[in-house]
Amino acid sequence: MPGKLLTSNRNAYPLPPPRGLIYRYRVITLGEKQREEELIELISLRGLPRHVAIIMDGNGRWAQKRGLPRIAGHRAGIDTLRAIVDCAQSIGIKIITLYAFSTENWKRPPFEVKFLMYLPEKYLHRELPSLMEKNIIVRVTGELSDLPEGTRMAINEALEATQNNTGMILNFAFNYGGRKEIISAVKKICAEVRADCLNIEDITEELFTGYLYNGDIPDPDLLIRPSGELRISNFLLWQLAYTELWFTEILWPDFQRENFLQAILDYQIRERRFGDIKF
Repeated sequence: MPGKLLTSNRNAYPLPPPRGLIYRYRVITLGEKQREEELIELISLRGLPRHVAIIMDGNGRWAQKRGLPRIAGHRAGIDTLRAIVDCAQSIGIKIITLYAFSTENWKRPPFEVKFLMYLPEKYLHRELPSLMEKNIIVRVTGELSDLPEGTRMAINEALEATQNNTGMILNFAFNYGGRKEIISAVKKICAEVRADCLNIEDITEELFTGYLYNGDIPDPDLLIRPSGELRISNFLLWQLAYTELWFTEILWPDFQRENFLQAILDYQIRERRFGDIKF
């Protein structure tokens, strides 16, 4: 049976044609919906990870497997982003951090970089009313000064509009690199020591954390990485010290709500000891 063509704005991509429920821009089958409900029943709301970080990986490979340009994968990835943010909020996750653009991503072809710079404008302009309605706070981790003016304006608009919200924090790591973040913090601390505003003896892990991009956000409890890669790719190097890692070969555009819920359930099965011994 030929694939069914579902359209998201100006672009289309093939998906299997199961009988089911339409969710955003893809089909959610009745079987998937039932599986999602079963997973929610198994998840303990008292043992949820407070902060979930996700490396949104595999967009380009998803597109190439379908004979499409890489930017088609990034468009499809936006649909997954919406679904996962909605799922995270619905079960009570407090903070979700999404690795959207790394400092290394500037090495990609100029056309792809230009499109990736456009995505925050497209997503935030379209989603801002919904984010406000859901009481979501938008935060951004990274070096914003290097971004194009249009991208910075869209980000700043969302930051300002949602700053008084009190719900889930949606934190985008954009133009972010873990090593660069640590070096930036070290430079700030050195400047204060040199200016006699800080004593070396007073430098602690807690103090150092406060010099990071978003030092007020607690460390992730769970890191999810789709696409089959088994590395953290310069993401939150300081913050991931005791984070539980969850990997899957599913590419990000194919990553579904039930995959997210399975990661949460697997997290709850693990025993977090933070270097201690429990009997």
